[in-house]
Amino acid sequence: MTRFADLARSVLVTEMDLHRGLAAQWGITAAELEAERPAPATAAYADFLLRTAALGDLAELVAALLPCMWGYAEIGERLAALERPGGGHAGYAEWIAMYASPEFGELAAWCRELVDEVAGEVAGAGRDRMRAAFDACSALEVAFWDAAWAARGGS
Repeated sequence: MTRFADLARSVLVTEMDLHRGLAAQWGITAAELEAERPAPATAAYADFLLRTAALGDLAELVAALLPCMWGYAEIGERLAALERPGGGHAGYAEWIAMYASPEFGELAAWCRELVDEVAGEVAGAGRDRMRAAFDACSALEVAFWDAAWAARGGS
């Protein structure tokens, strides 16, 4: 329960504070941020997670949460290892620092360990549901990043 509380705090306080701060640096007010409707990819991802939390079991939920935690930790680590180009927005460095931090890495590692532990306790249909939740959230995570890339004019 304590680790789940740490995870919730990481998302609801630390991560959201970072994102609110970055929005402010880009001139987006808190009111504008709160009024913004989520993009379809974001809404689909959030809806899937909420539905899994409400209707699934612990095994499905931890498998569904893992792609985000693991992915952001990997991206943060890899970006932190690169030389930073000059002239970029300072917010990118903040974002990278948070997701490359030892604390976030430890939280992501705990999530991987928890999924492995829970997977060891389920078999058959339960393991299939875990795999399906992980696969679905991985695809939704890719769609989230693709939508952001496309919105910025990526090809």
